Amino acid sequence: MSVSPIAAMFDRIASKYDALNHLLSLNIDKVWRRKTAKAVAKAHPKTILDLATGTADLAIALAKHNPQAHIVGMDISEKMLDIGKQKVIKQNLENQIELRHGDAAALPFEDEHFDAVTVAFGVRNFEDLDKGLLEISRMLKSNGQAVILEFSMPEKCPVKQLYRFYFKHILPRIGKSVSKDPGAYDYLPVSVERFPRPDAFLGLLKRHGLAEGLARPLTFGIATLYTATKS
Repeated sequence: MSVSPIAAMFDRIASKYDALNHLLSLNIDKVWRRKTAKAVAKAHPKTILDLATGTADLAIALAKHNPQAHIVGMDISEKMLDIGKQKVIKQNLENQIELRHGDAAALPFEDEHFDAVTVAFGVRNFEDLDKGLLEISRMLKSNGQAVILEFSMPEKCPVKQLYRFYFKHILPRIGKSVSKDPGAYDYLPVSVERFPRPDAFLGLLKRHGLAEGLARPLTFGIATLYTATKS
């Protein structure tokens, strides 16, 4: 089976991915994941599917804030998952977290299988956003919760101008220097700019059966935490 361009890109940068995330966000990404895990915990889910789990940072945060839950993490990058599996073992969470290779557009589970579905910084990488959101909706039990953490572009001055300059000119240079991948960190700002704005994304969620949507801006709107319920 051929590897998709997105999977190939993340395979290439897997060994540097965590270090770059923490460096480029000044460790704020850890705070965002904790907020995501706490948002999920409010509903006390017993089963959680973490899509685009990558190196399992969100899955591990979910386990710590949802000790009652069994968590399945899925990703299209085998090398990211390999690193995630090592971290899960180090945290002694093998009995709570199961990491599996898979595509968010074609999930190998029956309908209404999970109490919650999460995605951190991965929805914008879905090759078919509509199909991915339909799969999230299909996975959720009635009244189940979708919790999605994603980058967004700040709208207020002067943060808007400062962040755009950093995002377009400084971040790609640091990313290229550390990862040695010429394209991966050019892709990041492009993918964020193409992603629907919060109101539009909430509309997409609603269209796919995920209602009562809320968009909570984090750190001046650099990221947004979306929550919605399967109607």
